[in-house]
Amino acid sequence: MLDSAVYGLTDIGKVRSANQDSIFMSAGAVGLLPNLFIVADGMGGHKGGEIASRLAISHFCEFLQEMTHSSESTLDMLITATKVANGKILEQTQKQPELLGMGTTFTGCTIKDGKCEIIHIGDSRAYVITNDNITQLTHDHSYVNEMVRAGQLTEAEARGHPKRNVLTRVLGGDPGMYADGYIYEMEPNGVILLCSDGLYNMVSDNEIKEIVCTSENPADALVAAANANGGADNISVILVR
Repeated sequence: MLDSAVYGLTDIGKVRSANQDSIFMSAGAVGLLPNLFIVADGMGGHKGGEIASRLAISHFCEFLQEMTHSSESTLDMLITATKVANGKILEQTQKQPELLGMGTTFTGCTIKDGKCEIIHIGDSRAYVITNDNITQLTHDHSYVNEMVRAGQLTEAEARGHPKRNVLTRVLGGDPGMYADGYIYEMEPNGVILLCSDGLYNMVSDNEIKEIVCTSENPADALVAAANANGGADNISVILVR
């Protein structure tokens, strides 16, 4: 199981010509938050995805860093910060029309007093891993996942569906974008994994759990496993205990 408190890595993979993922890790305070960890997977045009994921993280963090007091709950602060970042991305597309259509997934968390508070948009994911289990904490905002949840597709059918990469919600896609928020009560020795789809599309959940529980360097090992299985997309992982 993971020894260090935080480990993260982003990798271009074996197929893409650029890495449009961005990650952020701070074990120390970010504004009023005790820590902050984010994975963002950008999309849209030449360099658009790379710009979107980077802008989302920078504006999200900038907003939080400028807060010196707040009457909002932690989760509400995270939700407000995503709305600010969403607006900034849309402003950028107005300044640079060639970036129109860019957007990004955004999955982040902060951990305090045994609770992990998660903000989520898109199909990057948050998991919790123990020696016994791996559990997905977030719901993908994707066309096929909506069909699975409605009982119109099985999990197996979803994995091979031609529209499995179509997202129903992204940061920067719509002025009315809203984020999902989750609060998870941490288990002893539980590890939080944030990742882009470049990991879980290449490595099964059981394999992910096995690597995290047995590897001395699980972030490197997860990326290596995704690349060994084809590395069809950019791969980003953050592990936090």
